[in-house]
Amino acid sequence: LLTLVTNCLGLALAAVLIPSITYHHHVVTLIVAGLILGLVNVALRPIVVVLTLPAVILSFGIALLFINALMLWLTTRIVSGFDIHGFWATVGGALILWVVNLVLAPWRRKARKHKRGRARMSRARAG
Repeated sequence: LLTLVTNCLGLALAAVLIPSITYHHHVVTLIVAGLILGLVNVALRPIVVVLTLPAVILSFGIALLFINALMLWLTTRIVSGFDIHGFWATVGGALILWVVNLVLAPWRRKARKHKRGRARMSRARAG
């Protein structure tokens, strides 16, 4: 759920900042795009990173930005109504998503720790 919220916020911000990224102001399209982006990142991104590991290492990680752009482009191919026009707009959108994830990472970690703590307390009470 946290990943979905973060993805949706990042995609919405990218659409505001980059005119050639659009979800046509349909919130459902934005939510579906956030969900699909999360699934693409979980299912395909690790495989692509491993396959391109030499490029990632030689570029000191800059190639990861282009891998993230590829994941974003794949999301546009899957979700109708979510469009990005142009290579650099896709790279810019990936960069904005990276910044949003970087900024919200402490909040996500805090929420996960809180959730784990509650789960431990529940198990301790039950056991």
